[in-house]
Amino acid sequence: MVSSSTLSLCPHPKINFGFQNKHRTEFWTVSSTGSGSLLQNRNAAGVVLPFTLVSITWRPLHSKKISVRAAASGSGGRSSRSGSSSRRVYQQSQAQSPLAPVKEIAASVLPVGAFVVVTFVLWKLVEKILLPKPTKSVAEENQPAQGLKWSFAPGTNLLSSFGAKIERESKLKLNDFAKELRSFQSVDMSGRNFGDEGLFFLAESLAYNQTAEEVSFAANGITADGIKAFDGVLQSNIALRSLNLSGNSIGDEGVKCLCDILVNNSGITKLQLSSSSFGDEGAKAIAEMLKKNSTLRIIELNNNLIDYSGFSGLAGAILENKTILSIHLNGNYGGPLGAAALGKGLEGNKSLRELYLQGNSIGDEGVRALMAGLATHKGKLTALDLANNSISAKGAFHVAEYVKKSKSLLWISLYMNDIGDEGAERMADALKQNRSVTNVDLGGNDIHAKGITEIAQVLKDNSIITALEIGYNPIGPDGAKALAEVLKFHGSVKDLMLGWCQIGPSGAEYIADMLKYNSTISSLDLRANGLRDEGAICLARSLKVVNEALTSLNLGFNEIRDEGAFSIAQALKANEDVRLSSLNLMNNFLTKLGQSAITDASDHVYEMNEKELNVVF
Repeated sequence: MVSSSTLSLCPHPKINFGFQNKHRTEFWTVSSTGSGSLLQNRNAAGVVLPFTLVSITWRPLHSKKISVRAAASGSGGRSSRSGSSSRRVYQQSQAQSPLAPVKEIAASVLPVGAFVVVTFVLWKLVEKILLPKPTKSVAEENQPAQGLKWSFAPGTNLLSSFGAKIERESKLKLNDFAKELRSFQSVDMSGRNFGDEGLFFLAESLAYNQTAEEVSFAANGITADGIKAFDGVLQSNIALRSLNLSGNSIGDEGVKCLCDILVNNSGITKLQLSSSSFGDEGAKAIAEMLKKNSTLRIIELNNNLIDYSGFSGLAGAILENKTILSIHLNGNYGGPLGAAALGKGLEGNKSLRELYLQGNSIGDEGVRALMAGLATHKGKLTALDLANNSISAKGAFHVAEYVKKSKSLLWISLYMNDIGDEGAERMADALKQNRSVTNVDLGGNDIHAKGITEIAQVLKDNSIITALEIGYNPIGPDGAKALAEVLKFHGSVKDLMLGWCQIGPSGAEYIADMLKYNSTISSLDLRANGLRDEGAICLARSLKVVNEALTSLNLGFNEIRDEGAFSIAQALKANEDVRLSSLNLMNNFLTKLGQSAITDASDHVYEMNEKELNVVF
């Protein structure tokens, strides 16, 4: 086979390969352009046949000659010795030169390599388009990302690039918290959001701790798993007296775990588990713990999901427990049946001193059953909270009968019920006979002037009551007049709450006149009574008179403008011996002029008697 090649020295050279054998002659042309190379097949007739290379077969001969022709055309009219162009022809046998086989192999590898590259690219392109993408399994999708770190701030699960920094900061904060536990008697760590992992770290600082007596871990995102951190810790700690875990969703399981730990604890006397998302099962676990634990004195279970079943369990514990003093069950779902169950438990209990049942919808029937149990209660109950329980005048009758006979009760609350004037009259009759109750809360009971007049008459002969809450009752100016006439020279009331009572400017005039003579009231709440400037001016006149008792006056939400503020400011400046230390003028219609006048008066009071007057606008 004879091979001939022509090399052009022009800017776009062409290389022609000709292969000759016994049967046919084929020419290969590689044309180089600015963008790439084109491989073509040309037959003997000169027709160009584009096709894809598949294979090239070499048939070796014993003797082969390769002819290379190189042609160059110059520019600018150059000529050589033999004329305008010259051609050199070299003939060399294959056996004589070692370069001939290399060129022969290169000529065969070039088209094969091009074929391999094109085929590979096309295959990858087809694979990317046609083949489906591999999908992750559900387990892989749900698998947590590697390198996630926890931190104190909510929502800060960060990637591993920041994880190391967050972890260092978290450990530093936890170390600071641990130092607090070892250094102070009372430690408040509420709202730090350190979660279960942080609690496991901090719980170690409580073991054998002889310093911390009151610890609050409230609202920290602790779950039932985190409660396990106390296992082995609270059993060995005898210094801790108060533990607050309120605001953590530990649920029934968390409460059960905690109760198992506290059964044999001999240090904690106060346990707070309010808003902890547990129900009857958790309450029953607490009841079983109370039957065996003789150390706990106060337990707070407010705002949970405890129903009748849980109340029954706690009633059984009260019947057996001899040391519990205070139970807080506000905001649960006891209902009439739960109240009746507690009444049965209280019949044989001698230790309980405080019972808080606000917001349990126990109604009149529940109150009747509860009061029947308290009537035979052998202990000395001092505080009873029955607020917001849908109690009417009928239920107030049962409460009044108990109050008449009680010799230990100090604080009674019927706040936000519906006893009306009839119920107020029954309570007034009971308070005339009672000589122990000091705090009475009848706010929000739809009591009018008639009912408050009966309550006022109690104060003529009763010198025991020191705090009276009758806010949110539409007593009007007439009710304010009846109350003021009695309090002018009678009673021992120190805290008088008359907010949202619709007394108006005329009612404020009666109260102002009473303040000129009263020598016991230290805190007066007159919020949202529509006093306006007229009422403020009346009260200002009474402030000019020396009153050594009044220290706090709340006039918020009363539509007072600058004129009323100027009168109050002048009164404060005029009275050198004023004892007022707190003045609330929040949510009125004061401009900067009125506020400046009050502020200047406050400064004047401080200069005159070196007593600071705290003013709120």
